[in-house]
Amino acid sequence: MKFLSTFFLFTFFISTSLLAQKKKLGPVNTYRNPVIAGDFADPSVIRVGDTYYAAGTSSEWGPAYPIYSSTNLTDWQYLGPVFNEIPAWTMGSFWAPELFYYKDTYYCYYTARRKSDKQSFIGVATTKDLKKGFTDHGIIIEWTSEAIDAYVVEDKGKLYITWKAYGLDKGRAIELLGAELSADGLKVVGKEFTIIKANTNDWEGGGAEGQSIFKRGKYWYMLYSGNSCCGSKCNYMVGMARAEKLQGPWEKYAGNPVLVSDDTWKCPGHGTVVTTPDKRYFYLHHAYSAADFTFVGRQGVLSELVWNDKTHWPVFRYGSATPAQAEAPAGTSFANFSGFNLDFAVAQPNIRWIYDVRQPEPVYAVQDGALRIENKTPGQTSNFVGFNLKKSSYTFTADVVSKNDLTQSIVIYGDADNALGYGVRGNTVELWQIKDGTFSTLKTQQIPAQQKAITLKLQSHNGRFYEFSWEVKGQKPDAANKAVQTDTLWLPRWDRAARVGVNVAGTATGKGEIRALEMKYN
Repeated sequence: MKFLSTFFLFTFFISTSLLAQKKKLGPVNTYRNPVIAGDFADPSVIRVGDTYYAAGTSSEWGPAYPIYSSTNLTDWQYLGPVFNEIPAWTMGSFWAPELFYYKDTYYCYYTARRKSDKQSFIGVATTKDLKKGFTDHGIIIEWTSEAIDAYVVEDKGKLYITWKAYGLDKGRAIELLGAELSADGLKVVGKEFTIIKANTNDWEGGGAEGQSIFKRGKYWYMLYSGNSCCGSKCNYMVGMARAEKLQGPWEKYAGNPVLVSDDTWKCPGHGTVVTTPDKRYFYLHHAYSAADFTFVGRQGVLSELVWNDKTHWPVFRYGSATPAQAEAPAGTSFANFSGFNLDFAVAQPNIRWIYDVRQPEPVYAVQDGALRIENKTPGQTSNFVGFNLKKSSYTFTADVVSKNDLTQSIVIYGDADNALGYGVRGNTVELWQIKDGTFSTLKTQQIPAQQKAITLKLQSHNGRFYEFSWEVKGQKPDAANKAVQTDTLWLPRWDRAARVGVNVAGTATGKGEIRALEMKYN
């Protein structure tokens, strides 16, 4: 009995102490990944004062390079694009923007494909005010067949740029190179030097890219990515290296790779390390959700680094996989992305509209209580404007005033040659597709002649199965008006997910009339 009494007293003491400690420390605030939902690959993040800014790859979507802002790394608001107008020398492949703040100026070092030869090189742009967009200064690095993935650091008062080289040069190993920049950051003035070479015989698979370089103590540290970044067969991973001098020699971490796929987040990589005011280190990077995968794209996720002061190497706090849920930075609230409801009869928030940069820029505006897209460019999908998808299961509706000479459609858009649409024209509703450039009508339905205000509805189930229907607003829908299309695995393109939105088409000039759009995520 004496033993049991002592045991219970000890247990009571421990329990009371833990409760007191918990009460003293307070509850632990957490966040869930993704922190920037939807297709937001290769994120770059900087902290200026108490505010974080992040930019990401936009690939073939415009406006180029979306920028988001946050005060806590987990709740992000769309600020605007880097470029309101596409730089004249570019034609697409808007990859890997790197933000850099220096002497009261914001820089963006970015990758884009050049019109003249369709090769990808690195440009630079600057601004004093992120909300006003950037001024382009053109190409800063043109290197053999390709130069991508810029990253800039300051070392002892000098600026240095690093980049991935030789990715398209046959018979030559991929390298991460560096060189000194001019004092204004707008041109390369130093001779290139090698940071690391990719190893074809280890986890890198012959690739090295997406580097993020930062200083702590006597070492420069680098996180970099290797293997295949994109698509359903990706196997992207993250490794580490360090050096006492930026010019090297660089030592690769013996335990590489340090961040890999698991059952929740696939193919993590290509991000930026940023420190919080309380000296925590976070890596904002991308990964595919295992549930939504290529149907939503590479999303912005957050992983924390902590330090082993014996080895002087950082480690990921939650192991070698992207955390589903983790302890949040200070000041985090609980963000959600439940969707949107746009009634164009009332003022709208800052909306991130998206279009295909390989097509003429669509002409659209909210006028007289409706979104009016002009039928400017011939083609079934040429006037498309849409949105980033944040989940693969959703319901998207459009309240449309039918026109006799224009087809107004809700569209799942991969590119101009690969899309699935459901549109109304006059008294006919049509389900159509474009696959590998070939247009075909899948189903047509008739609506009552006296009805003009029609709601078009799309229901997506995991991005693989789509159900379409129409209804007269305010009336019970007719179950017979449903059309189903399956097997749309051809819509996600290699490095980007499909978008959902609206389009007008037809042989006549004119403008569509869309009164409302609604997105509900399941």
